[in-house]
Amino acid sequence: MSDPLASDAYSMWRDALAEVDEVFASPPRLDRPVGGCTYCTPESELRVLGGDPAEVPDDLLGHFIREVASHWDDDQYPVLWRRFIPRALRRWGPDGNGSDPAQEMGRLGLRGARLTDWPAAERSAVERAFRALLHIAVTDRRPHGEIAELTEGIAHVTGDLEPWLAQIAGLTGPEADAGVVRLAFGWATELLWEELTFTWWYDGDPQLITAWLPSLRARIASFAVRHPRCKNASDALTAIDALKDDGWGPWLYPYDMRTLSGPALIHQN
Repeated sequence: MSDPLASDAYSMWRDALAEVDEVFASPPRLDRPVGGCTYCTPESELRVLGGDPAEVPDDLLGHFIREVASHWDDDQYPVLWRRFIPRALRRWGPDGNGSDPAQEMGRLGLRGARLTDWPAAERSAVERAFRALLHIAVTDRRPHGEIAELTEGIAHVTGDLEPWLAQIAGLTGPEADAGVVRLAFGWATELLWEELTFTWWYDGDPQLITAWLPSLRARIASFAVRHPRCKNASDALTAIDALKDDGWGPWLYPYDMRTLSGPALIHQN
């Protein structure tokens, strides 16, 4: 039997897509042929991109989504994204083939298609779809890396991480608890090892995650009591406590010279 929470998340996703389809049912028109870097995108493909959005082949759509904003006419770039956004969202969804949502979604950020400047109804519909995608990622047994990458991409688009951390923390139920544990453990250990960076969101501040993780401690501790054999939960608690004490974790990989060298060198540092 499928998990009710996961079913609810997929229902949210389907409802969000229905709203996106309705809001973008009449895609904005282009006032001239598509302009772009013909070294990367042949003129024949530029003409296809300017035609019916539904007729653009998947591989060409993927090329457009991945290509940097500077390779397209600045005034046309947001318009093209508004024409393709229903298909792009499906690409990032559970049945899609988007391989790097953090990079691809980032094209909608302030240095790209500027989703935050789109008409209110369009922006609201896209953000509703983002909330559904994040709900699915946390509750559908996804590994830490997938959840983290999706969170980075969404935060990059909207320019703000904190609302999405709040959404994750607000998800309830056993599957959400497990997803939060996986995410907290992954992020906390990366912070301890000084490896947590946002790959594509250059303005993002990982220290917001450092400040957020302690708020999850009681939830993770409760999960650990219910699941005493869950190493992710126990290690997440260890990592969060180490961050709080400005210490380091007990894990030797990636190695920490303070851990390997003993008390003498620790004292010298």
